[in-house]
This record gives sequence, C-alpha cells and structure tokens, in this order.
Amino acid sequence: MRQPTVRYQNEVMDSGRWEGFPFREGDIVVSTPAKCGTTWTQTICALLIFQTPELPARLDDLTYWLDMLTRSRDDIFAFYEAQRHRRFIKTHTPFDGLPIHDGVTYVAVGRDPRDVAISWDAHFQNVAQEAFDALLAAGGSPTQEPADTAPAPAQSAYNRFWAWLEDTNVQVGLPSMLHHLSGFWAERERPNVLLLHYDDLKSDLEGQMRFLAGRLGIEVPESRWPDLVRAATFDSMRGRAEALTPVAAMWRDPKRFFNQGVSGQWRDLLDEDDLRRYEDRVAKLAEPDLIDWLHRGPIVPAR
Repeated sequence: MRQPTVRYQNEVMDSGRWEGFPFREGDIVVSTPAKCGTTWTQTICALLIFQTPELPARLDDLTYWLDMLTRSRDDIFAFYEAQRHRRFIKTHTPFDGLPIHDGVTYVAVGRDPRDVAISWDAHFQNVAQEAFDALLAAGGSPTQEPADTAPAPAQSAYNRFWAWLEDTNVQVGLPSMLHHLSGFWAERERPNVLLLHYDDLKSDLEGQMRFLAGRLGIEVPESRWPDLVRAATFDSMRGRAEALTPVAAMWRDPKRFFNQGVSGQWRDLLDEDDLRRYEDRVAKLAEPDLIDWLHRGPIVPAR
C-alpha cells in the first residue's frame, strides 16, 4: 500500500483521518472534487451494490465522508468496520493525500470548472451556517471556529464566480479542483483508478453505469437495469432528496442540494473577454490534455 504524501486540512476536513484506516479488498473510494457529482456517484455505487432502487437506508447512513470533521474519527472507523456489504467511501481528498491499496478502486469525476463555479455558488447560498458550525463542533473540529468558506453574499454572481477562480482553499476553488483532477489524470491508467466525466453521466447514464459496474466486477441482471438507471437520474434523485442529501441538517432546503444538474449555465454570465481571461487562468493550473478533456471543446469559440 502506498502511503499519502500530502496532508490536506481546512475548517471542514482533515485527510489525516485516513491514517490507520483498515481497508478491505473490494472497497470503493469515491474521491471527487466538490460539486463534480460526488453524491451522484455514491448513489450509483449504492444502486449497483444493492441492485434495487429501494436502498436499505438513507445514503448518508450507508457511506460517510471519512475525512469530514462533523463526526469523530473513532465513530467513522466504527461505522465502516460494522458494515457487511461492499463498502463505498466518500472523500474529497486528492490522490496524493490518499493511501493507495491495490485491492481498492478509486473513482473520480471531472466536470467543466465553469459549471462547478456556478454549482458552488448555489451550494453556498443553501448552507445553514449555524447548523453546520454546530455539526463541526460536535464532530471535534480542531479549530472549533466557524467555517469560513462562503463568498460574501453582497457580491454579485459575476464577482463570486471570479472569487472562486482565485480561491486557494483546500476544498474550494479552481486551483484545488484542478490539482485534485490532475492527480487522478496522471494515474488514470492504473487498473484500480476510474476517471469519469460529469457530462458523460448526463448524456449516457446507462452506458456509464454499465461501465462502472464492469470495472467494479459487479454483475447486474439485465432485468434490473431499467429501474436502476431510472433511480440514478437527476430528477429521481431530487425527488428523493431527503434520502440522498448528505448531512441533511446543514442545508436550508435539502432539495436545493440538487439544484439544477445541468451544464452550461455559465453562458449567461461570461462574455468572450471573460472566457479569454478564464482560459488564461486555467492554462496556469493544469496540463492541456486535461483542460481539453474537462471542457469538451475550445474554451473560447472560434470566430
């Protein structure tokens, strides 16, 4: 097993909580940058493992974010130790912060960063901050300070977009997102690393679910596929928000956690000059092949 080479910490998470975690053969680690389809991927894993749209418990009671500070490390380890089904474990820790075990599959999802910025904005506006701070305190956050990750609400959506591009927080912002995906991009040829794209999940959900099942070695009877795919659609997930929203107590409205789930909302916000500015920023943070893969085409349209 390869040990982590970097420790990631902020007010919300600490990747040091992975130290000493007892992996099992077949474990699935869902490690995506935030707002790139984490809950979606967890739901798909749950549907493939249990092979029924009627999951045995709320998603949040089947898979914990291991390095989040709203629960104690001992409680999280005990939770996973007690599980008898195939385990799928949530994290937002990049590849270099994770222990890498040959018998464990690591799944990451990429998304157009402009869509991620829009999704983050909706996410911040939906956080019930006092409730979230109370959860952090109860979980033993080392700082015991209120989490300070949201842009000032007085800013315009346009200014919040650009603030996100400059944010160097471990979990928030374009630099951390592209660092996370760069690590998985470099390791994508490993047999136990899967790198999916949000837009592929949108355009070919069944194909991506079948691909994931194949890579995980999960056999699904043909008759079950229609119900499983239907249960993984965005509309179905939003309709079951109370059962699927993570840490439900921290949201003003759990259904708004599943805000819109569409791509391209940034088009109403950015003009061609903005896109050139954005292109210059992205070029400083990731290699060209990864940038092309994430954006599925030129960032600035040809004249």
